[in-house]
Amino acid sequence: MRRVVVVGASLAAVHAIDGLFEQGYQGEITLVGAERHLPYDRPPLSKDALHHGPEADKVLLRTPEWYAERGVELRLGRRASGLDPRARTVALDDATTLTYDGLVIATGSVPRTITAAGDGAVHVLRTIDDAVALHERLRPGRHLVVVGAGFIGLEVAATARSLGLEVSVVELAPTPLTRVLGDEVGQWFRGHQEAHGVRMHCGSVLDELDSGPGGAKLRLQDGTVLSADLIVAGVGVTPATDWLTTSGLQLSDGVLCDESLRTSAPGVVAAGDVTRWYNPLFDEQMRIEQWTNAVEQGRHAAMTLLGGGESYAPVPYFWSDQFDAKMRFVGRANAAEHVHLERLDDTSMVALFGRDGVLCGALCVNAIRRLAVYRKAILDQVPWGDVVGS
Repeated sequence: MRRVVVVGASLAAVHAIDGLFEQGYQGEITLVGAERHLPYDRPPLSKDALHHGPEADKVLLRTPEWYAERGVELRLGRRASGLDPRARTVALDDATTLTYDGLVIATGSVPRTITAAGDGAVHVLRTIDDAVALHERLRPGRHLVVVGAGFIGLEVAATARSLGLEVSVVELAPTPLTRVLGDEVGQWFRGHQEAHGVRMHCGSVLDELDSGPGGAKLRLQDGTVLSADLIVAGVGVTPATDWLTTSGLQLSDGVLCDESLRTSAPGVVAAGDVTRWYNPLFDEQMRIEQWTNAVEQGRHAAMTLLGGGESYAPVPYFWSDQFDAKMRFVGRANAAEHVHLERLDDTSMVALFGRDGVLCGALCVNAIRRLAVYRKAILDQVPWGDVVGS
């Protein structure tokens, strides 16, 4: 293999490049990125970087010298527009074409948004440019409405509240994080946000949104009207696969891969948010939008591209910081048959999730000492009764 193209200037992409060199690869590498920036870290964008104002050099994953020393050719500000797996070529939006022996797809995801009659007030938060635009408008005394109570929405709400804004959150589900962690855990996060002054409107349908230069009005289906100076849409993301629709690759809410991260095309692997693969540990096809997964998956994809055949079967891990709550989670909570609240008070929580007779997930808020124990129990597929009984 002499030429590898990595599409997507993401966390997974950088670690795929790292992995290639660690495996002894000595050929050419071209990194294609739709943004003009070098690859950067995204988790700070909803927290510290949003609070203080993002500075590109402080969130870069690697310095410019790192790429130069390794001979990585950078095609930044260029979007991939098509893939021909038979010819082994990637088309870019500037009408140029790149050939490859091996291809890493690491294009991540794009945020969904909400439409409004008018202009100006609705923001999303995915890129550093999004964070700059939003930070400039976060001023004490203003009213921010966050639509969507997922992790990004709740982190933005916490950051804005700490800056002195009035904050309201509108969520269709009965509690925050219901789709990820269930109602019982979601209710704790609702109470935590409300204890810090965030007004939560859960189980609320957004009926109408009008925005303009002076702000916006949101009408909920129950008749509630919220006046906002600005709005953040935190209503999820979709995998960035539009450029692959005519490629013949198997796609289904992401790029479909086997347990080693191979796609349906020879010489093509995928890593990061865009990847849906089979995880044999959970016997499940999954797509994970998490920092640790992007790091590990990028390195594993590089190993597979160079001939490795091992399964990628991790115990997923992610975190979220909201006000003084430091949440850490291992495993999976979706389709859990049992939820056991081992510890619950105003400032901390431990919740365990069981499925198919074994422990499948564990959540620790301000109580992380047992996280490693639960991770090992998930990896070892310890029976649910043994964990809860202990």
